[in-house]
Amino acid sequence: MKRLTRDQIAARVARDIREGAYVNLGIGLPTLVANHLPKDREIFLHSENGLLGMGPAPAEGEEDPDLINAGKQPVTLLTGGCYFHHGDSFAMMRGGHLDVCVLGAFQVSVTGDLANWHTGGPDAIPAVGGAMDLAIGAKQVYVMMEHQTKSGESKIVERCTYPLTGIGCVNRIYTDLAVIDVTPQGLKVVECVDGLPFDELQRLTGVPLLHASEALPA
Repeated sequence: MKRLTRDQIAARVARDIREGAYVNLGIGLPTLVANHLPKDREIFLHSENGLLGMGPAPAEGEEDPDLINAGKQPVTLLTGGCYFHHGDSFAMMRGGHLDVCVLGAFQVSVTGDLANWHTGGPDAIPAVGGAMDLAIGAKQVYVMMEHQTKSGESKIVERCTYPLTGIGCVNRIYTDLAVIDVTPQGLKVVECVDGLPFDELQRLTGVPLLHASEALPA
C-alpha cells in the first residue's frame, strides 16, 4: 500500500470539480488543487482576499508580488479574472454563491463537523480566516487532509476535540488513503488507494465506515 502524495490528493480533488463551478481553495494543502484542474473545464477560482478567476502558481521568476492568494502565495490571473474588495468577497462566500470550497482540517467528525482553525494547544496560533464563512456558505464542502496525524492518530473522529469551524458542513473527505463521503447513514468509502484492504482502512480510521454498496439512499 502506497499513500498518495499531496499533489496526488490535489489531483483527485480536481477531478471532482465540475465544469462552470465557482470554487474557493483554502489556505495550505488545498491551494495545490489549482495546479491540477482539467484544462478542458472552465472553473472559476475564488480567493477570499478579493480574486475571481485565479489561475495556477506562476513559473519561477514570473511572480507578481501584488498578485497573491489568501495564503500570501503568488498566483496568476486568468483572462477575464477580476479583483474586488474583501468585503465583497466575503459577501460572495456568505451569500451561497460558491459551489465548492476545499478546506484543510485538523479533524472531521463522523457527522461532518469540521475543526480546522485551532488545535487548542497553549502554543498554537489560531488562524480562522474565512473558514467559518466558507463552511456555512459554500454549497459543497470538500476536506483535503492527510488521514493520520504524525503520531498515527486518525483525523477522522467520532467527535471533534478541537474547536469547531462548522457543524455538519463537510460533504466529502479526501485523504492520502481514501475518498470518503459523509452521508446520513455514516461515512461511505468511495475509494481506497491501491493495495489498501477495507479492513485495514477501517483499523487506521478507528470509526465505523461503510462500503459504498452498504450505504442506502438518503
